[in-house]
Amino acid sequence: MSPQLIFACFLLYTLLVFFISWLTTRGADNESYFIGNKSSPWYVVAYGMIGASLSGVTFMSVPGLVGTEGFTYMMLVFGYLLGYFTIATVLLPLYYKLNLTSIYGYLGSRFGLRSHKTGAFFFILSRLIGASFRLFLVVNVLHVFVLSQWGISFALTAIVLVVIIIIYSVKGGIKTIVWTDTLQTTFMILAVIISSYIIIRELGLGINETFATVLNSEYFKIIVVDFSDKNHYLKQFFSGAFIAIVMTGLDQDMMQKNLSCRTLGESQKNMITFSVVLIFVNFLFLFLGALLFIYTDTMQLDISTFIAETTDNLFPALSLNYLGLIAGLTFLIGLISAAYSSADGALTALTTSFSIDILNVKQRGFNARQVKRLRHVIHLMFAVLMLLAIIFYKAINDDAIINKLFTIAGYTYGPLLGLFTFGMFTKRKVKDVYVPLVCVCAPVICYILSSNSVDWWGYQFGFELLMLNGLLTFAGLLFLSYIAKEKNKN
Repeated sequence: MSPQLIFACFLLYTLLVFFISWLTTRGADNESYFIGNKSSPWYVVAYGMIGASLSGVTFMSVPGLVGTEGFTYMMLVFGYLLGYFTIATVLLPLYYKLNLTSIYGYLGSRFGLRSHKTGAFFFILSRLIGASFRLFLVVNVLHVFVLSQWGISFALTAIVLVVIIIIYSVKGGIKTIVWTDTLQTTFMILAVIISSYIIIRELGLGINETFATVLNSEYFKIIVVDFSDKNHYLKQFFSGAFIAIVMTGLDQDMMQKNLSCRTLGESQKNMITFSVVLIFVNFLFLFLGALLFIYTDTMQLDISTFIAETTDNLFPALSLNYLGLIAGLTFLIGLISAAYSSADGALTALTTSFSIDILNVKQRGFNARQVKRLRHVIHLMFAVLMLLAIIFYKAINDDAIINKLFTIAGYTYGPLLGLFTFGMFTKRKVKDVYVPLVCVCAPVICYILSSNSVDWWGYQFGFELLMLNGLLTFAGLLFLSYIAKEKNKN
């Protein structure tokens, strides 16, 4: 593939994104940025959320995971259904009832100012880390397989992508992202379908033969019954449910898109539709992963140098080096789509949360022009932080991104799970001033347990660490509630 052709594809796709941004930002104001003027069609949000949920993590990591973990990831995905149903029936009605722009406003009304800001802080930390990881994965592949051959540094690659994302997302915010996400979802899914078709054609198989080959292969393993294994099917299922709740239902990035729908009913239809479609899309990614490994085995390809550091590189290695021009171009466009969807919504959500939850712009008497100027500065600030995080992570990449992402989410999203669960399912008051301490202690305890569990009990924690983290936070809040009750008696 020539550099000119690669650059042309990148430029055309970027221009298309800018065109959509131009269409959606005409007459945009602060309400357009924060909640899309409450006018987003639910089916557009549902479709676009697929790409936002998948992003570079699923696009790159999930196919590579098939080589070591088979299809066990599907049990996590099945758990998503339970989680998304909970979001649709429990969380969304609460958010619409309170007419929230930032979902962490609920914590302020339920517990107090410190709880409000603590919830926002953990979201900001979680999303900044998560979005940086996702974008790093894409930037790293673009650099390793394409731009490094032109002498372009990793840092410059990251800077260019982040600047592009800033330009098209800074004005329209959520109103723009709802529509650009649909474009990104389309190209990501097309990349997987076209790549799968090319591999099937290369192997000389029909549709029925392909399914039989995958289903009878060593890679088609969904259920693990060894409870000490981190991929045990019950651990995966319930972890998937809680991951969906915290990384969608308690995440400002994902919920901001839902809150831009006209009504609660439309938002609920969006969530249910999105959850069902996501099962098939994730299976498609795993199916592609199996095809990639089967193709490698059949053709006796030596890809050890490509996947020496991480199996995330399998998909790009085959697409750009073995499967031909169409596969390479398809992969690159899908990768660029993943890059944009990894960061644009995150920047908007981070800006929204910091503006409303931390700076409290809605209650401090700022006029519309001041709010606009302030959110531009905050938007840029988080873009710079994300860029620095990407460059930093380059130095420590040593494992599949998806495992790192969910492991870290187990630490940073756990306190949010505990806070919202305690607030919604109890009526107890807490000593608000001590809530930050509880939310810091719970992840620290989880880290200690996770680091030593194999030596202490022969047990390996997986994604269920998130549930333990939330439980410890809940227990800490319960303890605070007894303290508050005793002080009120005295």
